[in-house]
Amino acid sequence: MDMVWAIGLMSGTSMDGIDAALIKTDGVQVQMHGPAISIAYDPSFRSRFQEHLGKRSAPQMIVDEFTDLNAAAVSQLLSSSKLEANEIAVIGFHGQTLFHDAPNGITVQIGNGQRLASTCNIDVICDFRSADVAAGGQGAPFAPLYHQALAKNFEGPIAILNLGGVGNVTYVNGSDILAFDTGPASALLDDWVQAKAGVPFDESGKIARRGQVDKNTLKALLAHPYFDQKPPKSLDRDDFSKIEISHLSLEDGAATLTAFTVKSIVKSLDHLAEKPRRWLVTGGGRRNNLFMEQIAIEVGVPIEPVENVGWRGDELEAEAFAFLAIRSLYELPLSLPTTTGVPTPTQGGVLFSADQS
Repeated sequence: MDMVWAIGLMSGTSMDGIDAALIKTDGVQVQMHGPAISIAYDPSFRSRFQEHLGKRSAPQMIVDEFTDLNAAAVSQLLSSSKLEANEIAVIGFHGQTLFHDAPNGITVQIGNGQRLASTCNIDVICDFRSADVAAGGQGAPFAPLYHQALAKNFEGPIAILNLGGVGNVTYVNGSDILAFDTGPASALLDDWVQAKAGVPFDESGKIARRGQVDKNTLKALLAHPYFDQKPPKSLDRDDFSKIEISHLSLEDGAATLTAFTVKSIVKSLDHLAEKPRRWLVTGGGRRNNLFMEQIAIEVGVPIEPVENVGWRGDELEAEAFAFLAIRSLYELPLSLPTTTGVPTPTQGGVLFSADQS
């Protein structure tokens, strides 16, 4: 299998923008990392886009607008890379997850793959999760095989923790791999401070530091049956959105939700064969100093942002979908029984050709 250039595009559960990244890979190893960019949505589009979160579809106008923003990201990335469209084997287009209910066989990512392929004049692979869910898998998390490829020379066991809207962990120990969603990460906290203070996130945990954890509320949150389920397992961004903390102040609510994220990560240790020697943290939550401090205290081993080992935390998931797009092209599995719970290693992705009308 040849090493080829691929572009990955990711819009995560925080719905704050698009990450785009270039890597050269054969879907097994990564030979080179090209440029990467992040493009923030303007507030008007983000607000209109978020109205459709939790629904099973979105108006075509929104889908096309979102797709065109991804096309713009590709154009910018190519300009910075000095590569031409014909030098890129494929674009891995994750799209935006609106709704995810794996137990009922439903996962919804929107984005117009054909429109993107035709606009960029590059083949596109999207719809990565549907085949996994249809085969009985959780459809998430989907970056673990990329994590394993990056960590192949590290002494295990190691945990790669993604603190996005939802938290997920990849446990790697040589050829052994296990992955699952740990619980909420930044989504609940972001929504809380946005609603109460009009700010998009709790910068460095400053708001939470001024509050006190409501122990009764925290205990009730941690009693959710999800935490006792054996992995692999996955969550939707909104699975905990109906929790009742309106009786708390801004600061106490932030402190309690921060503690909830940390404790849910600690609970993930119950499902790991061995205690990880180190944790590498990606996702926007790695910038929340309070998250990082409290997780380190609770797990008792080094907690580091992935930048400490030369990875790009802001673009890691975009890189992962470039990697998975090449695996899809080469007909390699995208998910395993130990990453999504799918019964057998499962291929996936839908190819849209640039030369179709």
